Order: sequence, then C-alpha cells, then structure tokens
Amino acid sequence: MSTTDAGIPAITLTEAELDRYVTHAPTRGLLTDTGLPAVTDLLTFSPLRTHGLRTLADAADGPLRLAEELRGRLVIGELLTPAGTERESILLDGATGELTTAFLRDPYDARPLASSLHTLLRFAAVTEELVGLRGRFASLAGQYGPQTATEASRRLLTLFEEDSNGEVPPYWKAAALIRPLALVAGPGTASGLTLDVPARVLDQEFGHGRVTRFEEVDFPPTLTHEPTRRFLRETGLPESAVLYQADTDVPLPTLREYFTEERPDRPVTDLPAHCDHLIRLGRLRDETSLVVDGRTGTVLTFSEPDATLHPLNTDVSTLAFTLWLIHHERVIDTHLGHELATHAYDHLVALMIHTLQSIDPTATLPETTWHYWTHVLQDETGGVL
Repeated sequence: MSTTDAGIPAITLTEAELDRYVTHAPTRGLLTDTGLPAVTDLLTFSPLRTHGLRTLADAADGPLRLAEELRGRLVIGELLTPAGTERESILLDGATGELTTAFLRDPYDARPLASSLHTLLRFAAVTEELVGLRGRFASLAGQYGPQTATEASRRLLTLFEEDSNGEVPPYWKAAALIRPLALVAGPGTASGLTLDVPARVLDQEFGHGRVTRFEEVDFPPTLTHEPTRRFLRETGLPESAVLYQADTDVPLPTLREYFTEERPDRPVTDLPAHCDHLIRLGRLRDETSLVVDGRTGTVLTFSEPDATLHPLNTDVSTLAFTLWLIHHERVIDTHLGHELATHAYDHLVALMIHTLQSIDPTATLPETTWHYWTHVLQDETGGVL
C-alpha cells in the first residue's frame, strides 16, 4: 500500500495485495492507479491505512456466523459520523465492484451505497462541489434562500441520477435533499450574527402568526447584545417547534427571575453565578431551559435537574436555523419515503448533523462536552426525525 500527497492524499494498493480479494477489473485498476482519497466530505477510506485490506469475516467483532456472500466482502472505509458515535463500514464486493454499508457489530443488514467505486467517488466529488459552491455549483455562490437550496438539491440529485441510471441509493438521495439546506440562510453580513435568516423563511415554515417577534419592553436590562436584540425584534423565533416552546406570555425573564417566580422551591444557589445575564427564551424537552447570554449572544441549555449549562448554538440566528431545519426535515420525509426514515435512521441523523455543523460548529468545539441537538437527533426512540 502507498499514499500520495498531490491535492487530496490518495491510498493505493498493489496488484499483489488485491490478488486474493478483488477480481473486478475496473476496481483493480482504480485501486492500483488513482487510488482512494483518505477523506471526503461524507466518507473516509483511512481504515485501509490502519488495517490494510481485510474481509468482513476478519474485521467483524466476535464469532459471527456470516452468510457466505458477506464473508468475503472487503472493509475499505467508513461513513463519517458525529464524534463519539459508531461509524458504519463501507464494504466492497471484490467480484462485482458493488458497495454496501454495514455496522461491524451487526453486519447482516448490508445497505446499498453505490454500484462501483468509480460511481461512489463521483457522488462524493459532486457533494464536495456543492459544499464548496464550485464546479457545477459555482453559479450559486453568493446566493442564499429556499429557492437556492431547492436548485442546489435539484442539481445534486440530477448528477446522482446520471451516475446511477436513475436509481439513486437512499443514502445519496437523502444527501441531495438535506445537505443543500445549509444554503437557506447566508452569512450574517447584515445581522451581525452568524447568519442572515430572512424573517419570511420562518413565516413560511411555521406559519404566519406563529413566529414570535419581541418588543423592546420584553427585554431585560441585562440583554445588552444588540445583534441579538435586533434579531429577536425583526426576525424572531417560532412559538412552537419540534423540540422547542417559546416563552410568549410574559417579558423575557432572566434565569434568576424565572426560577424565583416559576420555581420558588428551587434554591437560587443552584443557579449559575451569572444567572442575571442569562435570559430564558423558552424550554426544550426534559426540563431544559434555553437561554441566551445577554452579554455575548451565545445560546446555551440549562438542565434543571442537574443545574448544568451546556453550549447549544453560536447565537440566535443559528438557533433559528436549527429549529427550521429540524422542522423542515418532516417535509423531506415525504420525499425520502418511509424505508429510509425507519431502516436507515442513522444515515438521516448523520446528514442532518453534518448540515448543522456546516453552519454552526458549536458541537465540535473543545469546550462542548455535551450537545443537546446532537443528543436528541441520535435518539431514534424519541422520534425527533
């Protein structure tokens, strides 16, 4: 095995390494010539560097009794997933060149990924073009909004269909519908926040009259971060979303005021020292308050049972986008079909989290030891998606 560092590092294999395993001529040619990139936007082939070429029978943990057609499949890579979660392996059929995915702990449910390595790499390459708004997506650079996202999705799905004779595997169909949604809101050049989220985007998604826009009288004196104040006045937040319920009946309270008035049984000493600067915007599930730091605009969760703060979003603009994305995913389900949502939930979750992290890296920061959105999206039994 060898690697090269021209642009994206490539992983290649020798004819001798392939002889026992790969008889499919186009696949052999690719692996010995141009090779595989170590990492793409959604995939990694780095396990080849770590373990070399190995069969599923050798790689799977425990004395599993695999069907004969599965035993000889080759573990060549993984689907990228959020940190701390199990990765699904990419399996190659050395005789046909077809690619599937499966978890090594339970490899019986192999799911289609691509008809060949050439097709898989083209899928990965055009997805990276979308993310970078280059190549066939270059004309969309600088454009944002639902129409731009819809056009990007149409182009990506069309490219996938051209490479698969119209039979796009469920994983890539989901990628074509979800990844372009990062283009719904543009960089925050006008708002002074991470994103410029048009108010109409929230109105169209949640319904007119169902987005709360606050007035100056609703803000406590400790909410001094002006971009946050302006966003809450002009753009607002949904009154109710999949996981969120806004505080709409009274002016926004500080965390101290909320617990003093609504939870007088709770000792104030349990609250953070800077609780007067934490403004409660609403509640999430599991007795969790959603708060914004009035000095910086950072959005956090406050877990009431254990009195802990955790980073949630960079600011209220990325909070609004997150609520929009999770709500909009319900619409996407009608395009994906029941099978993906029920039998490939982990694929859906990974793509959603990839999209969220592309506009808000809070979950990946060193100081983020626990992240609410990542946790609830991964909870299949909770029925968020």
